[in-house]
Amino acid sequence: MGSRSATVRRAGRSATRSGARSIGRAAPAVWVSSRLASSRAFSIRPASSSSASSVAPRSSAKFAIDHGLARDFTQGGLTKTGAPFDLAISGDGFFQVQTASGVRYTRDGRFAVNAQSQLVTQTGDAVLDASGSPITVNPQGNTPVIGRDGTITQTVSGQVNSQVVGKIGVVTFPNLSALSKEGDGMYSLATNQSPTQSLNPVVQQGMLEGSNVNSVIQITDLIRINRAYEMVSQMLSSTADLTATAVQQLGSVQ
Repeated sequence: MGSRSATVRRAGRSATRSGARSIGRAAPAVWVSSRLASSRAFSIRPASSSSASSVAPRSSAKFAIDHGLARDFTQGGLTKTGAPFDLAISGDGFFQVQTASGVRYTRDGRFAVNAQSQLVTQTGDAVLDASGSPITVNPQGNTPVIGRDGTITQTVSGQVNSQVVGKIGVVTFPNLSALSKEGDGMYSLATNQSPTQSLNPVVQQGMLEGSNVNSVIQITDLIRINRAYEMVSQMLSSTADLTATAVQQLGSVQ
């Protein structure tokens, strides 16, 4: 009976510590590493778990109920690049992009002009104007000037006045939870909600928006979470030791 009790004790300790390690460190490590990887990307909006606490019936124990993911859409810092087709939105709003899968929305303003003189994204998708049409600049004109309201003007050699060649479309959504994340900083509409044109967009030419992830906060959260799980692991290990001791003592009595 003594040998059997010792086996039970070792098994209880091993299972408890192994379970605590796998649950306690894997989840926070994945979340924080993902968010830290996003901290150097342009216009990335990290996700976090959306949960609420619940009290079990006839018990004081509290449990977390996972309601899914909540994305943080607060604005990231703006960096000056000086490139004429680098654009950043100051405040709310998204650029509209025509992709092979339909219209998508992004805050990544790393744009360029293709061989057809159309304003496009890094992947070659057309940037849309306020009416939902591609934007074409004058290939014979000077470097376009993009106003804070998104209006694109150009001057042509021999002409005094500049000409309006287009306007960057900036849209907003009543409920940002309707946006579903895709690759390359793109979002699609997951509901029938329709975007509305921003009445007072603020477009910054020669600027890019960075990620809104704070690396210091993420590392601090990882340390805090790991310490909490380490405490739980020690508590579970102590419980396993008590259970094994009780089994051993019961066996000795018999």
